[in-house]
Amino acid sequence: MRILFLTQVLPYPLDAGPKVRAYYVLRHLASRHSVTLVSFVRPTDTRAAVEHLRSFCHEVHTVTMTRSALRNGWFFAKSLATGQPFIIERDWTTGMARQVRQLVGADGRFDAIHADQLWMAPYALWAQQVANGASPSLTLDQHNAVFMIPQRMADNERHMLKRAALTLEARKLRDYEIETCRRFDRVIWVTREDYDALQDQTPTNSSVPNSGVIPICGDPEGVAPVIRTPGGRRVTFVGGLHYPPNAQGILWFAKQVFPQVLAQQPDTVLTVIGKQPPPELADLPIPPSNLEVTGYVDDPQPYLAETGAFVVPLLAGGGMRVKIVEGWTWGMPMVSTTVGAEGIRVRPGENLLVADTPEAFAEATVCLLRNQAMADQLAQHGRAWVLEHYNWRTTYRQWDAIYP
Repeated sequence: MRILFLTQVLPYPLDAGPKVRAYYVLRHLASRHSVTLVSFVRPTDTRAAVEHLRSFCHEVHTVTMTRSALRNGWFFAKSLATGQPFIIERDWTTGMARQVRQLVGADGRFDAIHADQLWMAPYALWAQQVANGASPSLTLDQHNAVFMIPQRMADNERHMLKRAALTLEARKLRDYEIETCRRFDRVIWVTREDYDALQDQTPTNSSVPNSGVIPICGDPEGVAPVIRTPGGRRVTFVGGLHYPPNAQGILWFAKQVFPQVLAQQPDTVLTVIGKQPPPELADLPIPPSNLEVTGYVDDPQPYLAETGAFVVPLLAGGGMRVKIVEGWTWGMPMVSTTVGAEGIRVRPGENLLVADTPEAFAEATVCLLRNQAMADQLAQHGRAWVLEHYNWRTTYRQWDAIYP
């Protein structure tokens, strides 16, 4: 089968959840089919990353994504005028539309078009419209019920105007998401919870397509667990902080949870790993010896080796938090909020700890720092769990029912 695979982020290196999802789906499909990848790229994406993808794809084409505060302001105003969601207005570009049209212009070149995330759905629909003499099937891979992300952020936002803007975006995304899913031949969901959340928003006696639930998976067979130093004092967060729910979550932890941890474990170091950390972190009254904000790092393993507790303090988001799959793969003892662990098959108290209030989260974190045996047991059980349930080499065979 000839598949056109559309992505909003270049799916390599594997430094963000959406990249992990797209990369391993792409790897699986390319092992069985002829896959042409078309992806947006940012200035930080490298030629080496593109060449790596070319090593197993039939073709790889890239289109530059330009972002700026001024452009975002224009697209926000346009969104208000058109009623379209801001993120959809922002990510529609003539360059990508032109590239897609050029590729589908040849008669019958593609049998199927795969849109990775809602952002790329407009391009898949456009491709089907302009396909010359062909009618490729359309598949949408729904990483999230996207409307839930701004809605949950609005629920935790104190600034009145920001809350109103987020609520409006959530409402527009909900309507757009329902309509768009119905225009695809198949819709795959990362979690059942996301499907149910969108289905609950549909009018009575109508439904959103559900062609199956296939979780985000990693490659635990190919990654050895980190050998942790006994008595590690780092409390570590890993995640792209350009993603608003990650920034919101780590600020909540740093402001409301970590001071309670420090009161009981004064030598603990909050270690925040991820690009574009919020400047507000540096202004918090945490002693410099107890806070390390690294920014993006190519290899987090030196920090992970000194980690006593790996934290996932999310208050908003949708889909699956890949950092939990990664944490299990690395062999990390973890504490997560309920939202952070949402959509993932977990066994609280067996393969991670779950806490939702600042007091409970601090207590769980301190427990891991003080109880080496418990931390080791959680890490071992988590590693076994990810090998069984979130291994792309086995779980992604489910995609063969979508692309036979």
